[in-house]
Amino acid sequence: MKFTIEQRHLTDQAGKPVSDDPGAVSFHTFEAENVDDAVRLFVSKGRGEVIGNVIKFPGFHAVATVRDLNGVYTLQVSPSSSQNIVPIEG
Repeated sequence: MKFTIEQRHLTDQAGKPVSDDPGAVSFHTFEAENVDDAVRLFVSKGRGEVIGNVIKFPGFHAVATVRDLNGVYTLQVSPSSSQNIVPIEG
């Protein structure tokens, strides 16, 4: 299944809040078996860890908060209809 992940940075590497930085939001499109795998593969690629729980919604949507070396960010996962797929290897 194709997914789009919106990655929105909340803090920088020093733990300070990110504000009005155009680079604070990025989008990633790739394939995964399900929404759980999409989050797991994305997080493991960046050597991060999920903070708390992955919150799942109907229709293959999910939200997660993640921490890695670059700071803390949220992920919003949703099904994608994009034809440009970049596979993430686990």
